[in-house]
This record gives sequence, structure tokens and C-alpha cells, in this order.
Amino acid sequence: MAHILVVDDDRDVRGLVDFRLRKAAHQVLVAPDGAAALELVQDRGAPDLAILDVTMPGMSGLELLVELRRREGLEQLPAIFLSARILPADIAAGRALGATYLTKPFVAPALMAAVDAALGPADAWRSGSVRTPVPADERTPPAPAIPRVLTSRPPPGY
Repeated sequence: MAHILVVDDDRDVRGLVDFRLRKAAHQVLVAPDGAAALELVQDRGAPDLAILDVTMPGMSGLELLVELRRREGLEQLPAIFLSARILPADIAAGRALGATYLTKPFVAPALMAAVDAALGPADAWRSGSVRTPVPADERTPPAPAIPRVLTSRPPPGY
């Protein structure tokens, strides 16, 4: 499966994310901060996806993603931010980098859905092919019309 970099200064969050990703058969690299993550990528190679905490000592997850994307071959690295920061400006900063933004505490199914969604485009950017999404109106047939019939009388005094 995919090589996924997980960077979070909270050991428990790192462990939970690592467990969920390994259970889904992904190969996981974990680091407690941005500097360790950059060293890990240098030593072990480029990830297919980065899952980053936003607020960490030394280097924020936002800064780390920018730094990772400066490296050759990682210009379009997909990312997911996990953060307890829920201010609209924080979320907008993550999304401005093209990343998915999940707030802590997160639910595992939401994380795994975000991982699956992010890895689809990751395969495309690695191979150089781009998949064009099909518009919803072309995928789904229209719903049948529901007759609007009053089946009961309104209550007295209505």
C-alpha cells in the first residue's frame, strides 16, 4: 500500500494514527516534530501522503508541508492536517495548501476516509496521470418525483 508520514508531538495521537494506518496495510513513518520528519524523509525516502499536526514545537505542520514540497518530487505531496485548532483562519491556512483539515479529537473512520481520498490523487501525481472526476449529475440518476399529497388534516386552530 502507501508510504505515509505521520508527524505529531502527541505520542498518543501518533500511536493511534499509526495503528489505524498499519491496520489498513499502509507503511507508516512516524516523527514527533518537523525536524525529525525531514530527517526521516531524507533517510527513508519520499512518502505518498503526509498526516501532520498543525501546532508542534519548532516547526508547525503548515511550515513542514511547505518545506516537504520544496523537495524534488514532492511538489504535489497530498496532506492531511490533524489539529485541535479550530479557528477559521487555521482551517483556511491548511486548505490554502490544498490539504484536508480534520479537527481533534477525530474519529477513525473520518481519518481513513480522508486518507483514501488523498491517496487517489497521490497515485495520479506519482504516475503523472490525472483522473478527471465525473460530475455528480452524470454519476447519479435523478431521484424519482415524490407526490406531494396531504395525507392528514392540519390540527385545529392551525
